[in-house]
Amino acid sequence: MQLNNEVALVTGGGSGLGRAIVDRFVAEGARVAVLDKSAAKLQELQAAHGAKVLGIEGDVRVLADHQKAARECVAAFGKIDCLIPNAGIWDYSMPLVDIPDDRIDAAFDEVFHINVKGYLLAVKACLPALVQSRGSVVFTISNAGFYPNGGGPLYTGAKHAVVGLVRELAFELAPHVRVNGVAPGGLNSDLRGPAALGMADQSVANVPLGEMLLSVLPVGRMPEAREYTGAYVFFASRSDNYPATGALLNHDGGLGVRGFFESCGGKDLPQKLQLS
Repeated sequence: MQLNNEVALVTGGGSGLGRAIVDRFVAEGARVAVLDKSAAKLQELQAAHGAKVLGIEGDVRVLADHQKAARECVAAFGKIDCLIPNAGIWDYSMPLVDIPDDRIDAAFDEVFHINVKGYLLAVKACLPALVQSRGSVVFTISNAGFYPNGGGPLYTGAKHAVVGLVRELAFELAPHVRVNGVAPGGLNSDLRGPAALGMADQSVANVPLGEMLLSVLPVGRMPEAREYTGAYVFFASRSDNYPATGALLNHDGGLGVRGFFESCGGKDLPQKLQLS
């Protein structure tokens, strides 16, 4: 197990990708503190993993909640080796023209406060512990941090901002703390939208992303949440990843290598190689 005796703190770890990261880190030998807004989801995590997981209920937009999470994590587990700012919301690809004039301010603030400020506050709160452990930060980005059409301008702008955070904080925190980012593509999760746009109860799980991405992704299908988690283990690993800081992993099913007319160019390789 690559993360034996390591301690991680994950925001938004109660469901979706965050839950998969928690499950994988525990399987790799880590103990994990989770900051999440859902008390019910935190109870499910602790029921599944017992004393290996500590749940802290809170709002990622509030510095005091991050400070509480950092404090309780250190009190319970003695340290923080890896911080994973992961909590986020999606704008369901709402284009600028469709955002109502009387909601754009509130929607912008909500998306950026959760998806960007929430990440900054997590690092701010955990920084003393991370410097002490010479630990690392692994930000969850998105394919929308690099390409258009993975969200609307609010989500895409926020995820591009996170790319900037990785680079700036990798510089500012060196040589004591490594900072990297993983950019997953589509996955089934309980990701919600901005309340300011009436999307608080809208879940990605109800969107047929798998069907939509079937003909789009060069890898041939939409990955499951657990299939993204190895990248986080890699960046958190002290034995495998010491050289990397400021690194951005496009872990998105190959969206960046799509052709203009087809998603992939090797569909007929087995036939050409007489393998079938």
